[in-house]
Amino acid sequence: MLIESATDAPHQLPARFQHDAFVYTSDEDFVRQAAPYLHDGLAAGETVVAALPESWNSILRKELGGAAAHVVFLDIAQLGRNPARLIPLWRKLLDQAPGIPMRGLAEPAYQGRTKAELTEVVLHELLQDVAFQDADSFRLLCSYAAAVEVESHTSGDAARADAETTFRTPLPGVPDHAERMEFGLAELGDVRRRANAAARAAGLSNDRADDLELALHEICTNSVRFGGGRGTASWWLEDGALICDVADHGRIDDLLVGRVLPPVDRLGGRGVWLANQLCDLVQLRSGDDFTEVRLHTWSR
Repeated sequence: MLIESATDAPHQLPARFQHDAFVYTSDEDFVRQAAPYLHDGLAAGETVVAALPESWNSILRKELGGAAAHVVFLDIAQLGRNPARLIPLWRKLLDQAPGIPMRGLAEPAYQGRTKAELTEVVLHELLQDVAFQDADSFRLLCSYAAAVEVESHTSGDAARADAETTFRTPLPGVPDHAERMEFGLAELGDVRRRANAAARAAGLSNDRADDLELALHEICTNSVRFGGGRGTASWWLEDGALICDVADHGRIDDLLVGRVLPPVDRLGGRGVWLANQLCDLVQLRSGDDFTEVRLHTWSR
């Protein structure tokens, strides 16, 4: 189940990115496995980061006592609600401490996530092995509650092939009751207006409706520029979320699109990056003759 844990000695630095996992069945079981892992990192002089739900952070602070002051605690439910934001988060942390070994503990599949979010967590886990394949002295341990149903996935060299397969597989179909609109350059403004109206009708605040409108505009503009000049936008309500889907006939080769900030001189890529910052969840799939981006914004 999930990805298998490694057997490296605690103080032996990995020669390459080391990505492991453990499953826990209770609070006590979680602490029994997590606390020694953090202690070992502190003892080895590593940068130690815990990106967990705040409830776990609170428990570990008490368990670690004074040593907790040397651990960077992050609320993953706030910073990583959209799993596509997590690779940039780890990259930023690595860049802030160049040359210093880093040990991370994370729970991306925390309890309470939706089915769509858990699907993206699996892709995120696979893509971490792609994003950090050259990150020496970085180990990441991910915790999973036994009660959370997550698809099994690989790590290491096999992860890239599995990430490619997932990335190239279309998302579930747009429901029949969804509103649809074909668009080209001339219809971009109309798409924005209709999506904003749908967002407000769904109960989104003005700011969140505007964020979704901007994200959708960026993705639709990408369809016009890189997807054959036209696309199809769809939107519908599902499980408390307004979902906007954009499909075209383009192809994206970069598996990490939207998870690495593109350089200023690069053509393309910023639209997906921006959408990841503005939406609660972004799903992206692309194959030989299709690209589909699905934006989720929770009504709250």
